[in-house]
Amino acid sequence: MLRIAVPNKGSLSGPAAAMLHEAGYQQRKESKELVLVDPVNEVEFFYLRPRDIAIYVSSGRLDIGITGRDLLLDSGADAEEILELGFARSTFRYATRPGTARGVEDFGGMTVATSYEGIVGRHLAENGIDASVVHLDGAVETAVELGVAQIIADVVETGTSLRNAGLEVIGEPIMTSEAIVVRRKGADRDDPKVQQFLRRLQGVLVARAYVMMDYDCRVEHLEQAVALTPGLESPTVSPLHHEGWVAVRSMVAAKEAQRIMDDLYELGARAILTTAIHACRL
Repeated sequence: MLRIAVPNKGSLSGPAAAMLHEAGYQQRKESKELVLVDPVNEVEFFYLRPRDIAIYVSSGRLDIGITGRDLLLDSGADAEEILELGFARSTFRYATRPGTARGVEDFGGMTVATSYEGIVGRHLAENGIDASVVHLDGAVETAVELGVAQIIADVVETGTSLRNAGLEVIGEPIMTSEAIVVRRKGADRDDPKVQQFLRRLQGVLVARAYVMMDYDCRVEHLEQAVALTPGLESPTVSPLHHEGWVAVRSMVAAKEAQRIMDDLYELGARAILTTAIHACRL
């Protein structure tokens, strides 16, 4: 039975559970549940703190886990990323009061406050900067005002909380993060149970990114229409009872669907429909 670590709370928890549900796996109904066995799919889920997941996986106690790239790198665990999941995206940045520093090159002799001591320590070392790092749990925006540090390093989304604290983002991003699947380094890359799990999640990612588009068009416009909707392999084209018309079906990127529908209509296509894809295998 495949043993999988899943975030039990925070911004990773809800989207991870939703993706697993879309992939056909049972998920817990109560937040107090710590373990859930899905016998049909031969999977056992363990609901853990996101920050601890890479450590559990690296120990070999669990086969794979879902966590954030930032949490994996900060943990220093002997685990590796094997699949990006496309949610919980964020950017890790430095911030300080205006005029304090322009970038990491100015941090010498200063103190940086962060909840990600491992990432920051390595980043400073890679840049040859002699600066102190102080670890704080939770919000770090007040560290500068309270004199704990001159610089903070934290996840930045809109930057509103930083501006409210009188801080500004400086320098280049330290890293970008998102939800990922991790496994222990050195684990069997061809484990069939793991590969099946990854295929299911990849199927969800594709299903979310594409829609199925159907339309009718004149035969003389088919090549132009197919150029707009090439599909992953090639579209399905079927003759219609009405002579000179064909029906076309193709997968198109969801974000481009409305524009493509406009272009097809201008080309003379009609009965243009899009439908959601709930699951797929490529």
